[in-house]
Amino acid sequence: MIEWFYLAQLWFAVAAGIFSVTLGAMKKLPSLWSIGSLAVVLLGLIGQLIVSIFVVSGGASAALDTVEYFAYLLVAIMVPIGAGFWGLVERNRWSTMILGVAALTVAVMLVRMHQIWTGSY
Repeated sequence: MIEWFYLAQLWFAVAAGIFSVTLGAMKKLPSLWSIGSLAVVLLGLIGQLIVSIFVVSGGASAALDTVEYFAYLLVAIMVPIGAGFWGLVERNRWSTMILGVAALTVAVMLVRMHQIWTGSY
């Protein structure tokens, strides 16, 4: 796990989450901005998956458990996909809130993945 990439993903996920929750509180429907910010979070996770595969294939491993790290990463990828479909199918202000909560969930999962990778708590 590359530290600067992790930090960039973390802060963008937090910003996207706060942005979408704020839009939901203002009773806005899911839009290109809210769904698009979650899509950028998803692209970052896919990039993290690709980078992690290369790093692990190069001989590195997570300090605690590499399988658990990849399990977290795969579930983190599923969260924005599911929330994005929800936001597209059920278009109301609560869907916008769900998009924000999904981005914040990814942020929490990124912190846990970093803990697993570095062995720090």
